[in-house]
Amino acid sequence: MGWKKHALAGLGAVMFGATLVLSGGTGSAGCGAGQVEAATLAASGQSIAGYSGDQLANAAAIMNAATSLGLNVQAQTIGVMTAMGESGLRVVDHGDAAGPDSRGLFQQRDSWGSYADRMDPTKSALLFFKRLQTVQGWETMTPTAAAHAVQINADPDHYTKWFAPAGEVVKALSATGGAGSCGVGGDKVALAQQLVDAADAGTLRGFTPDHIKEIRWIAQGKEVADCGIDVPILQIMVLALNEFERIGVSDINRKCTGQIEGAGLTSSHYINGGGGAVDFYSLGGTSITGADGPSIRLISLLDPIVPKGARIGQEDCRADAGTTIATQNFSQIYDSCNHLHVDVAYTNGKPLLLGGQAG
Repeated sequence: MGWKKHALAGLGAVMFGATLVLSGGTGSAGCGAGQVEAATLAASGQSIAGYSGDQLANAAAIMNAATSLGLNVQAQTIGVMTAMGESGLRVVDHGDAAGPDSRGLFQQRDSWGSYADRMDPTKSALLFFKRLQTVQGWETMTPTAAAHAVQINADPDHYTKWFAPAGEVVKALSATGGAGSCGVGGDKVALAQQLVDAADAGTLRGFTPDHIKEIRWIAQGKEVADCGIDVPILQIMVLALNEFERIGVSDINRKCTGQIEGAGLTSSHYINGGGGAVDFYSLGGTSITGADGPSIRLISLLDPIVPKGARIGQEDCRADAGTTIATQNFSQIYDSCNHLHVDVAYTNGKPLLLGGQAG
């Protein structure tokens, strides 16, 4: 399918030539992975993607079960998607011809646990997620493949059509339930100081010319003309640092460094005073191409929380690698295959969708 060697690293069980639909980050409790208040959902009258009442309360229970295990929004979405495909988000007290002993939200059979546990939304969800955690590389599988690895459904693509509504439900409940936190604030000085601390510790590295100085000035409270960085870009760098522990950035504000390259004066690194974009050249201490596993992990972390109009680069690199990524909020653009470009320069100043944390 035309996969390049560099694109194989870290992709685990992502299918060759497949469309990878993104659903949030990997690693420990990330964006959206907070506790959702389920008690009032059943009587709220709220409807999301055609689901309401007890169905939303059950979705909240699934999301909270994922959070209790330190799992993130990706796992939450897979869990809700699976229960939609198995039971319509209802606690079903019967099975079918293929599994007459199947019960509950996930249609779990006797071998999964007691009848009482399988009929309990939280306990049945914990059973599901604990098995998901044993699936090697589940974080980089397509959502339906990850669900299938746990459920062993007759059709490995059975859950695909429920991914989009599951994403809607998780996103809505994360926002209304106060779970949409990515562990970052909106104060630019505090964000810059986090990044400066990482730079001093050697876990954030720059390139030539030096863009780390732009972050240092912000941390010091200095307003240097044409050397600012948009708050969402600072947040994105902090999120990447939290996710990968070690990151490298090659470009931020090109107007500050006088770089006229690539798109020149129309570059997202240059327009509006610069600082509306960041290029990552390494994640987790590994050089990236925009088509490898770490790049896809970062895209999946950011896509649910960036505003419409945000752009992600290296679309052509992923196409060459044989995989197509379906993003919900990012627009995808072409760029060179030695980094991953992220920009918010065309979002009209809209903040990241961090569940109330200012951007």
